[in-house]
Order: sequence, then structure tokens, then C-alpha cells
Amino acid sequence: MDFEKYEKACTRIRKENDQLISDFEKWLSEKKLSPKTINKHASNVDFYLNEFLLYEDDLEAQEGIYEIGMFLGYWFIKKAMWSSKNAIKENATSLKKFYKFMYEHGKISKEDLSIVKEHIKEEMPEWLATMDRYDNPNITNIGEVWGL
Repeated sequence: MDFEKYEKACTRIRKENDQLISDFEKWLSEKKLSPKTINKHASNVDFYLNEFLLYEDDLEAQEGIYEIGMFLGYWFIKKAMWSSKNAIKENATSLKKFYKFMYEHGKISKEDLSIVKEHIKEEMPEWLATMDRYDNPNITNIGEVWGL
């Protein structure tokens, strides 16, 4: 894909993502979450959709269900200065809520939602261990952080 096509696709996807995030915020509000919590979830999802999924490719929100492991287990740890074990857990919660919203609005299947939940549940211990290794000043070989 050439850069111009990529940029055009990203512009279209960002516009779609803005609407999705707005609808997600309304959905969270209907669940009686506080404005602060709604803002946190929306911010986390916005970062995932508009920064990570569009970083090297033009992936739409629906395609993101297959990228959560790469995001929380690698990219977020390396790219987000605020990454921490708590931030990983918060982002996982936000993404689970977002994809539940997507399911309830017919944008992903029940199987897709199950994939998201199972992947997060199964991989969370390794993501947190990776964050520990990344923050460990005694580990000087970056390969050790990622288990290489």
C-alpha cells in the first residue's frame, strides 16, 4: 500500500473511530459510570484505535480484537511513557468494555467477544511479567525483557 492510500484510509478510519468512541461514551454513561471513569475508558480506547491500530497499518476497530496481545504485551510497554502494570490492567478493562459495546451493537460476533476476553485472561500474567522485566534496572539485555 502506498503512503497516500494509507493516509486516506487512516483519515476515514479515524472519523469512524471518533463516532465509535462517542457512542461508547454514551453506552458507558447508560451503565451509570462516573464521568471520570468514562473519560479514562474513552481515552484508553482512543489510544488503542487511533495510535496503535493505525501505527503501521490501517486496521479498523473490528480487526483490533486480534491485536490486543501485541498492544498490551509489547507495543504499549515500549511506546507509552506511562506504561505500568496498573496501566496494562486498566487498558485491558477498557478494551473488554469497548468490545462488549461493539458486540451489543452488532459490530462483532459473540465469538469475537469471547476471543477478546479469553486472550486477556490468559495473557495478562505474561504481560505483567514483561512489564516487570522492562522496568527492572538489573536486566540490561533487552532480549531478556521479551523472552528472546
